[in-house]
Amino acid sequence: MNVPYDLTSYVRVLKMATTPTREEFSQVSKIAGAGIFLIGLLGFIIGVTMGLLTGGF
Repeated sequence: MNVPYDLTSYVRVLKMATTPTREEFSQVSKIAGAGIFLIGLLGFIIGVTMGLLTGGF
């Protein structure tokens, strides 16, 4: 493991990185929120279905 090489590659990546604009941040937030909502909804549907099938409710 070559530590100086690793540090220089990290510094190079940080120099290339930029702060997202408000529009980019908003779009990414909406997409991430929709994904979290859909995964939660899918889990809820599976949970209710399993509860109904096993008589848990």
